[in-house]
Amino acid sequence: MLITLTQQSAPYAHWDFLHPSSGDRLRIIPERGGLVSGWVCGGREILYFDQDRYADPSKSIRGGIPVLFPICGNLPGDVLPVDGVDYPLKQHGFARDLPWQLQLLEDQSGVRLSLSSTDETLKAYPFAFLVEMDVRPIDSALEISTTIHNRSSAAMPFSFGLHPYFNVSDLAQTRLTGLAERCLNHLEMADAATADQLTRLPEGVDFLCRPAGSVTLIDDTNGAQLQLQHQDPMDLTVVWTEPPRPMVCLEPWTGPRQSLISGDRKLVLEPGAEQTLACRYSVS
Repeated sequence: MLITLTQQSAPYAHWDFLHPSSGDRLRIIPERGGLVSGWVCGGREILYFDQDRYADPSKSIRGGIPVLFPICGNLPGDVLPVDGVDYPLKQHGFARDLPWQLQLLEDQSGVRLSLSSTDETLKAYPFAFLVEMDVRPIDSALEISTTIHNRSSAAMPFSFGLHPYFNVSDLAQTRLTGLAERCLNHLEMADAATADQLTRLPEGVDFLCRPAGSVTLIDDTNGAQLQLQHQDPMDLTVVWTEPPRPMVCLEPWTGPRQSLISGDRKLVLEPGAEQTLACRYSVS
């Protein structure tokens, strides 16, 4: 019988998932934010991962698929006000910094990563929750389906997003298609023309586009394409580059920065309710 999920020590401690039929692989580091650090599809490593930086736990991770919860982006003063009380909540929330639980899906098609509220999370976000993220590499694609459960007695506001880093050969030979014509330039917090932002990938960009459909990342050096297929409500797209790193972050978010304060696309779960958010990355 094929063992699909094994613990590995090299090139760093991780769990290795081998898809039983396609042979595609995932590397997963549950104790570091439920991080999927590698995705080999068709023999090619799709995800960018800075292993040297990862080896220094004092630094934030650059690479893989960090999880953004319960907010995307930052809040003024890194504070979340709830019912007259200010809670300290740093940029992108705490999910990417906490240990997650890992298990194999029953049909062995992928893995489930789970995060539950703790006494520590309640100090930053006063809601009891469970996040279950199913990650499946299938048919030249990666499907990620995340269910958020509200286990508290109050209505729970949240945003959710993913921050995947994708390998590219050369930022100057990289294109993105399918984005809306206008975007919000996060570097200046101002409206901008998306086409102008795309010419600046090699200089470094950080911008958000409202829904316009699937978005395709094209590597003109080798012809590789990766398409992000959104599902409402996780259908905002953030594009981020950090030269000279040969990577592009193509991120699905449910709400923009400060959504929980502005109310713009804020998601709210009633007590005992749940919501499933999904996206798919397809490789060609």
